[in-house]
Amino acid sequence: MKALILTAGCSRRLRPLTDHTPKCLLSVGGVPILQRALRNLIGLGFDDFTVVTGYLAHRVRDAIGTWFPELSVEYIDNPDYATTNNAYSLELAGRALAGEELFLLDGDIIYDVGVVQKLLDRGADCLALRSEGTIGLEEVKVAVAGDRIEQIGKEVAVPSAVGESVGIEYFSGATSERLFAILADRVRGQGLVNEYYEAAFQQMFDEGVSMGAVDITPHYAIEIDTPDDLAAANRILLSRRSATGRAAV
Repeated sequence: MKALILTAGCSRRLRPLTDHTPKCLLSVGGVPILQRALRNLIGLGFDDFTVVTGYLAHRVRDAIGTWFPELSVEYIDNPDYATTNNAYSLELAGRALAGEELFLLDGDIIYDVGVVQKLLDRGADCLALRSEGTIGLEEVKVAVAGDRIEQIGKEVAVPSAVGESVGIEYFSGATSERLFAILADRVRGQGLVNEYYEAAFQQMFDEGVSMGAVDITPHYAIEIDTPDDLAAANRILLSRRSATGRAAV
């Protein structure tokens, strides 16, 4: 299984914590975000990784090499990380991975290993959806028609949304081929370098590509964007540790 992880961003909202440390290397529950993510994936049988780097790229490479020296990892650098968004990083990876069956993960997610297992059990093509809790204007919201995603993005009306996309997707080879073709047109052809990649997802859905939304309940997934997110993730992992008597994954 292939996994693609995006870690290029410079995370201004977490400064000064990220002044000298990439967000993905911040510790939550005593373990760096990226180390926990890789460990979870390796435990599920993933053995082929592509990591898109940017801000403090050498720190990310050095950390992975120290944690997992035998791991097969291809690094793709986004030298324009400060002036582009995640669609640009994803398009760079697509030049090597288009047509491959793969998992896509944002590099700033704390997630229960059961989230990925749910997607594997469902099978491609799908994404992880959190249906519990409140959602607002800033969340990447998902609207469905039957068992098919119809809309995705921050601009989706809150009353129409069934939940929030948590930033973990599972693509078949055919769907990744189409997604990366769309990204190439939008990013390279149209110059839309500051888009979120969900804009390409939306175009794909509008063209008739079918993907499902997998409710991750009762598992957790938290995107780390702010100090409040870090605090919330630490509370969740601490409560899970207290409930089970062992470290949360």
